[in-house]
Parts: sequence; structure tokens; C-alpha cells
Amino acid sequence: MPNREGGTYLYLQISEVIKARIIADLSPGDLVISEAGIQREFKVARTTARRAIRVLRNQGLVHTRQGEGTFVNAPGQTGPSGRQTPFYRHIADEVRKRIRSGALVPGKPLPSEVDLVREFRAARETVRRALTLLREEGWAYSIPHRGSFVAPVEQWPVSE
Repeated sequence: MPNREGGTYLYLQISEVIKARIIADLSPGDLVISEAGIQREFKVARTTARRAIRVLRNQGLVHTRQGEGTFVNAPGQTGPSGRQTPFYRHIADEVRKRIRSGALVPGKPLPSEVDLVREFRAARETVRRALTLLREEGWAYSIPHRGSFVAPVEQWPVSE
């Protein structure tokens, strides 16, 4: 735990703790603790959490994608790479594959927002955008206070 009485700024101490976790436990592309998680774990203000993440970003250890989180960089990587498609589209693609394969059956519920947030380690708003896209395309429908469901086959898009 960082020393609040120490001679080093708290955000620098926190960034060192997170850096050690990255080196010991995480791989390139893995999600790093969120600002909110830093606030809870270290009992610090949001600005302190942001500064800690900024230090790691400036060191080239992590990159942040708005609405998705902060991720571990590969060696030599300085920012987001690989995925040009927004993350919510990636989630929608994965759910769409499950619908097509029969793993998700018409008329039956889609995984809940909470389940998708956990599975994809994404922000709730990112998952909501994915579900909205699936509804707009005709793959899903929602019933207020009940959830989202796989649309009947006849409503699925003819081609993509």
C-alpha cells in the first residue's frame, strides 16, 4: 500500500504498484485496473488515479481507448494497435456469431449486460452500444424490464 506520508507523490507510488502488476501478471492487450478501481483500492481522488494512469501511458506501458479502458502495450507499442474496429462492434460480431451458430436461439434471452461486461471486460456503455447495433440490424429485440432476446430468423438481415 502506498505511503501517504512518504516523500514521493501518491500517484507515482500507485503507478509503481500497477507497473509491478503489469510486469508480474498481465500480458499485452490485457485490461489494466480502471480509474474507478484505483480510487476504490487505494482510497484516492479521481485526479490521483488519472495521474497514475498517465504516468504508465507516458512510460509506454499502457494505452487507453475511450469507453473501453486502459490496456497493456506490447513491447515497443506506444498506443492502440491491431483493432481498427470500435470495441462495441467487436462485441456485436461475437454475439452475432453465436446467434448464427445456434448457440443463441431465437426467442431466447441474449446474455445480460452484466454478463457481457464481465465476459468482454468492457464498459457498460460499450456493451449497450453493441446491443443497440444488434437491435438496429435485426438480430435482437428488447422487452422493457425483461431484457434483450434473439430475434426470429425471418427478421435477421439477409446479407451483411
